[in-house]
Amino acid sequence: MELYKIEKLIVKYFEATTTVAEEETLREYFSKESIAPHLEQHAPLFNYFTKAKEERFTKQVPLKPRINYLKWVSVAAIAVFMFGLYFYQPTPAPVTLADEYTQEEIESAQEAFALLAMNFNKGTEQLYHLEKFEKTTNKFLTKK
Repeated sequence: MELYKIEKLIVKYFEATTTVAEEETLREYFSKESIAPHLEQHAPLFNYFTKAKEERFTKQVPLKPRINYLKWVSVAAIAVFMFGLYFYQPTPAPVTLADEYTQEEIESAQEAFALLAMNFNKGTEQLYHLEKFEKTTNKFLTKK
């Protein structure tokens, strides 16, 4: 009768429907010397859980870190600062047009820009006439 009960409990165990008391019954059965031959394959599983329950962590856990990180962070910050100082290149002061070109060159450039603006305005006037032409043409084409 007990063997039949153990077999049913193993089936329930692998279906994950056993209670804690039923699992304790399985652990007790597999801790004995006399186990049915067809159930011996399950013995290491339940014996492992029994042994694992007895294991304890005995090492001491340090509450303070052993390495002083603040010291290494300050060394790294100084290294980055020195690296930046070594490769620092100051930017030159901005150059004005008067420093770069003579007054005559500036005046000739202004004259050229004025001529360009005048010709550009003439081109835009032609576009205005073209726009008027397009509007009147569309009136005749869309008339029914």
